[in-house]
Amino acid sequence: MSCVTFKLKVLFVGRISFSCLFPASWHFSLSSQVLPRLLVPSLRQLLFIGLVICLIGLLYLLLIAAKGHASWVTKENHFNRHLARVTDLDATDTSNPNLNYGLVVDCGSSGSRVFVYCWPRHNGNPRELLDIRQMRDQHRKLVVMKIKPGISKLAKTPEKASDYINPLLSFAARHIPKNKHHETPLYILCTAGMRILPESQQEALLEDLRTDIPVDFNFLFSDSHVEVISGKQEGVYAWIGINFVLGRFNHVHNEGESVVEVHVPGSDQQEAMMRKRTAGVLDMGGVSTQIAYEVPKTVSFASPLQEEVAKNLLAEFNLGCDAHSTDHVYRVYVSTFLGFGGNAARQRYEESVVRKTAARNKLLGQHVGETAESPLLDPCLPTDLQDEIRPSTSKLYLRGTGDFDQCRLILQPFLNRTNDTQTSVSGVYQPVIDYNNSQFYGFSEFYYCTEDVLRMGGDYNASKYTQAAKGYCATQWKTLKERFDSGLYASHADLHRLKYQCFKSAWMYEVLHAGFSFPTSYKNLKTALLVYDKEVQWTLGAILYRTRFLPLRDIPQESLKGAHSHWRHSFSFVNNHYLFLACFFIVLLSIMLYVLRLRRIHRRAVQRYSPSSVPWLEQGLGSPSLPINL
Repeated sequence: MSCVTFKLKVLFVGRISFSCLFPASWHFSLSSQVLPRLLVPSLRQLLFIGLVICLIGLLYLLLIAAKGHASWVTKENHFNRHLARVTDLDATDTSNPNLNYGLVVDCGSSGSRVFVYCWPRHNGNPRELLDIRQMRDQHRKLVVMKIKPGISKLAKTPEKASDYINPLLSFAARHIPKNKHHETPLYILCTAGMRILPESQQEALLEDLRTDIPVDFNFLFSDSHVEVISGKQEGVYAWIGINFVLGRFNHVHNEGESVVEVHVPGSDQQEAMMRKRTAGVLDMGGVSTQIAYEVPKTVSFASPLQEEVAKNLLAEFNLGCDAHSTDHVYRVYVSTFLGFGGNAARQRYEESVVRKTAARNKLLGQHVGETAESPLLDPCLPTDLQDEIRPSTSKLYLRGTGDFDQCRLILQPFLNRTNDTQTSVSGVYQPVIDYNNSQFYGFSEFYYCTEDVLRMGGDYNASKYTQAAKGYCATQWKTLKERFDSGLYASHADLHRLKYQCFKSAWMYEVLHAGFSFPTSYKNLKTALLVYDKEVQWTLGAILYRTRFLPLRDIPQESLKGAHSHWRHSFSFVNNHYLFLACFFIVLLSIMLYVLRLRRIHRRAVQRYSPSSVPWLEQGLGSPSLPINL
């Protein structure tokens, strides 16, 4: 171990010498005029050191407070979002003068419904959307009304369109304060039933609504507020509504929440932005299946033809009120597949079975399926279930064998997959999905297939799902019927569900994994009927998008020019609590500097008129000859 030697020599000539062996020697010396100043600091040095310490402490407090406030705001926002889900169940306070209202009429194929929405005044932060929710009456019931049939049934009598819609608007008018009618926007949006009509009939119906509604009602209504929307628009609105309820458009995220890197469409910024990850939507109805999800990064195309097709499937839009801000700019892929719903797929399957069986019987001279004694074996029906197909000519008798894997193999050709890259069902273009950083919600048949009978709705697990589906298909129909009579299945499950659960569970599996190419190891799919215990309609997304500019009337213009209010609010919290402290230190510093200035002037005056005979004592120095031995 090295030895360290220090030597201190105090010379009467007024110099102190240090030496150190470590292992080489070096030498330095300090004047006797300097050492005492270091050992006995002056008042000015003490004040300077204290001031530096105080400033460092103040800066530390500011940083800690800002960090604490950010955490506090995050927790408060998180709490408020959960609180909003509870208060959504309360009756709407129509006496509140700051409450605004909006109407959306969904004119569907089987009927029309009016939805009444309400929201408080915007908080002035251009980064936040309106807090829209469904209105509830005094009995806490949602203000919704439905009439039948669909408006498309009036195609030959378009002059009756306004009379048809009047009951819905009268119902809504009774629930909205009369003094709010003139500022309540009304949107009448028609979907599938109207799309199949010739354009001339569509326009005749819409024109009658545009002409008569402003005469009978005082709502905020213009010609552009009534239209036939495309399937793409309907899918985008559904995606907006679900992500709004999930809180994915609130860019203040908690620690642990998933974020995604986004290349904003149409932006000149080279760097990508990080924001909260949105949820994709899978919806399988009776007739069609739809998929919608955000495409966060710039997409590439395999060919010019694919690029042209993709333009009709990708929607780029800004949900925010500031057209120059990219906080709420989204690129969403939406595709709807007609004939790929659960019931439509079963119908296509049965038609294929009838056609192939007839051809086989004719070729081989057989009579399979023509009588109940010689039924056609169907692997997509539960074991020993007797069923019938009734085509236009004659019946075809079926008996289930309950083979889930065989059923899947039979259904794969019905997906119409191709070998083209970046394609899904029927060879339709589908952008790449980051399966490691994405989340999807499955609605309608995705939920019914997993929950009604298998009782495993919620987080989807492919291996557990296939195991349960295999077990169900292989179970004797008699046993399944007994379980149904004992109430072991969901309350809304019926015999139709029991009969075709095996087929639909296989079809759902194939659409998800073979059609949309989700890996069987995918863990971020949730099947659901409701989101936070309420059904989310596409109409919520429609009114969010169509009223996106309303916050401009509540936002100061200077906040749109760069000084975002969320920054000002968070920093004002620090200012309000520590501005006085900062001012106090500034005033204290000024006083100390003033006192030091006076002291220096006084000392110079004393030295000039009363010179001391002991200069080293006047300067606060010790004796120049003090022996020190170490």
